[in-house]
This record gives sequence, C-alpha cells and structure tokens, in this order.
Amino acid sequence: MELQINGKALQADADADMPLLWVLRDVLNMTGTKFGCGVAACGACTVRIDGQAVRSCVTPAGSVVGKRIQTIESLGSPGKPHPLQAAWIAEQVPQCGYCQSGMLMAAAALLEKKPRPTDADIDEAMTNICRCGTYQRVRLAIKRAAGVKA
Repeated sequence: MELQINGKALQADADADMPLLWVLRDVLNMTGTKFGCGVAACGACTVRIDGQAVRSCVTPAGSVVGKRIQTIESLGSPGKPHPLQAAWIAEQVPQCGYCQSGMLMAAAALLEKKPRPTDADIDEAMTNICRCGTYQRVRLAIKRAAGVKA
C-alpha cells in the first residue's frame, strides 16, 4: 500500500489491517513513534492524520491510505526545531522521554487547531500519559510555543 508520510509517498508491504504503529516502526523503520500500551490509552504512539492527533497503535494502516500522516520525524530538525520542541527544551519537559514524541504530536495538533490555547484547551487535548508526571511543564511549554503568558 502507498502511504503519504511526512510529505512523501512511501510503499509499505503490509496487510491493511496491521496497526499503523507497526507499519511505521517495523516495516518503514521509522522508530520515533513509540509503543506504549497497545490500547490507545497512553498516547505514546500519537501521530497526526490530516492534522488530527491519532493513536497509531489501534489505527489500521489501510484506513489512512490517501491521508496525510505526520510523525515526529518531520516535526522539526536539529538545525530548525519546531517551536514546541524548543519550548520543550526551555521548560525541561522530558525526564525519561519515552512519551515525548506522542506528547509533541498531540500538542502540535492542538496548536494547529487553537494557536492560543487556554488551560481548558490544553487539558482537553493533552490526554497522553506521562509516567514521570511532567504535566505542568508540558502546559508551560505549550503556552511558551504559543506565545501565551503562563
């Protein structure tokens, strides 16, 4: 099947029922998207599909053919980090870092939809689980990236 990932058409030799997470990681060797729980609860596997935050562990790859898929690999670059990535560093969000790619993708979807989010907007959008408990830093980083006073 052909998937539109990070602005490129990529061929994936996989069954249409295979979860997108495993197509990304095991078939296409794009390991930035992480496996956490496998039941769409934790959000470590979050990617963006047509701009929306989606849990890739329960999304059949065949259901996203023809849609724009964005993974953490295309959010920014070392030379030009996305404003969220710069804010994540400035606010020292990551501890273990495992959930961070999913957190960043959910936050990017939020800022695309609501460029100046309120605390309520952040609470509604950021349903990812962080075992390290850096939720307050996540909130500060999102506000910093949006140019909103904390």
